[in-house]
Amino acid sequence: MKLDITNTFLKKIGAVADARSVEAYVVGGYVRDKLLGKEVNDIDIVVVGSGIEFAEAVAVSLKKRKIVTYEKFGTAMMPTEEGKIEFVGSRKESYNRESRNPLVEVGTLEEDLSRRDFTINALAISINAQNWGELIDPFNGQVDLRDKIIRTPLDPMMTFDDDPLRIMRAIRFSAQLGFSIDEKTLAGIPAMKDRLAIISQERITEEFMKIVASPKPSIGLRLMFETGVMHIVFPEVAELSGVDQRQDHHHKDVFLHTCQVLDNISAITENVYLRLAALLHDIGKPKTKKFIEGIGWTFHGHEEIGARMVKHIFRRLKLPFEHVPYVEKIVRLHQRPMQLVDENVTDSAVRRILFEAGEEIDDLMLLCRADITSKNPKLVKQYSENYDLVYARMKEVEEKDNLRAFQPPVRGDEIMQVCNLPAGKLVGILKSKIEEAILDGRIPNEHDPALQYLLEIKDEIIKHSNIEMSE
Repeated sequence: MKLDITNTFLKKIGAVADARSVEAYVVGGYVRDKLLGKEVNDIDIVVVGSGIEFAEAVAVSLKKRKIVTYEKFGTAMMPTEEGKIEFVGSRKESYNRESRNPLVEVGTLEEDLSRRDFTINALAISINAQNWGELIDPFNGQVDLRDKIIRTPLDPMMTFDDDPLRIMRAIRFSAQLGFSIDEKTLAGIPAMKDRLAIISQERITEEFMKIVASPKPSIGLRLMFETGVMHIVFPEVAELSGVDQRQDHHHKDVFLHTCQVLDNISAITENVYLRLAALLHDIGKPKTKKFIEGIGWTFHGHEEIGARMVKHIFRRLKLPFEHVPYVEKIVRLHQRPMQLVDENVTDSAVRRILFEAGEEIDDLMLLCRADITSKNPKLVKQYSENYDLVYARMKEVEEKDNLRAFQPPVRGDEIMQVCNLPAGKLVGILKSKIEEAILDGRIPNEHDPALQYLLEIKDEIIKHSNIEMSE
């Protein structure tokens, strides 16, 4: 079978291969996605010979100055404007059981394809002129693509033993592509899951976040849980299973509820950290579970406990810390909007949630709506209408009081100047008093009334502070 390949880079690389009498093939993800009707910018090239020498020859031909070589693995990488091209010589590998690093030997193209993770990635296309576009498929990867199956080329125990990260990749591809994992391959995951211990946390987290970013993350989450991988990679999520909720509110099982919430929010946003907040929104429930007669299971304070767990989870997963405040805030506040449904709720309560959520108020409301997972259409309609009312109330108060991205109208430097104070805790106390007065509705969110209020309260607060310090 021949495929219609029009990529100009491949044409030029193939010409270099012909000039050097080298067999060259594009392999892996490029071929898979080509067969799926997708275009990708990252290209993997396998040559029968030295990958590094061939990469250097291509760099000269394409007048590319920058090329990165990895002598230990016999690979080279060339950045392009659209992505990157990686070169490697055909090889066979064996692994030290205590290390992720392979022992590399020269091999045939078929040996090279056999050591790849799945049959759908064990595909190659010739880029030599004589066989241009010819598909090489020794493990029936094209059939598995058609049937939407994830399967290892060799025995899954061997494939996962050699590189345990393939366990996460199998689950990730299933979530990304909506494919099923072959029965034998799936059975190999729980048998080899403990081998994930030799994989770096960064690589595991990269695969996990790709699952979270997939079109329907619950596919991956359920597979991780059912195979026991979740207990190793993300025990806090695994512990959600079996945590009952009241029958008239969400699912009985918090893990299943969380899967649904994550799918709901993934249908409306690609913000991976909002999706992560959805995954973590009930993470504090196992620690706060309590049964009360006549009510059932309760989880009072789970949102605060969950928010406090976020930093620890980010640290363990080695996620970028700059996203911690955002996720903490969403988790901490996810119950609050529903508390504003009561007609008697004051503008002050609405101001406070707007102030605390700040620029994240819209994302918070997206999560609140995604959190509606009842099977009862009447309840879904009721909750949705309640959130419509809450959102309308928020817009009304926000526009009236100018609270989006709220900053006190009297800043710290002005407080220091007016009160003749150095920078310190007392300035923060005075600033907080102004904030409280605005949020309570005692003064408008304007400079002059806020300054007047400061002049009225400063002497008493400074006096009280001095007494406390003297004691």
